[in-house]
Amino acid sequence: MITTAILIAFALLAVGVLISALRRRRVPVPELPALDAYTQPVDLAAFRNLIDPAEEDYLRQRLPAGQFRSLQRERACAALEYVKRTAYNGALLLRVGEAASRDQNPEVAAAGRTLMNDALRLRMNAMLAMLVLYARLAVPGARISIGRLTDVYESLTQGLVRLTRLQNPAQTARVSAAV
Repeated sequence: MITTAILIAFALLAVGVLISALRRRRVPVPELPALDAYTQPVDLAAFRNLIDPAEEDYLRQRLPAGQFRSLQRERACAALEYVKRTAYNGALLLRVGEAASRDQNPEVAAAGRTLMNDALRLRMNAMLAMLVLYARLAVPGARISIGRLTDVYESLTQGLVRLTRLQNPAQTARVSAAV
């Protein structure tokens, strides 16, 4: 009974988060050369460290319980910021993929559709990760994983690099550094 109530609460929270995300202002569609002016930086190595279960186990073994919970709350807040940044960048790249999918060149259009799919998958994973991280803030000692969000983000950035190589090869290094 309690499990059912918790699942219903999380489902309602997820619906609320999705509705609020839809109500926010739309993300602009930047040109690829100007992408770095719109994206938010994500340090994947630091993000992976924050969500690494082995790192959490290490800290759990080395720190007193109270200090561990306090540190876990801080780590969850930092991870939440990274998740929000990846979600924002995903929304931005979704718009870039939409624009590219309408291109006359079939290769560019296919790369744009792939980018759109990756961006949608990232956005869904980011929403779920936010729910998990909010739960971790409430119960910092719980062992809750946010999955492979960093892998999905990395796949998205590789899709952006493929699209940039097709549309504007001279800008590939600059665009890949932007995300």
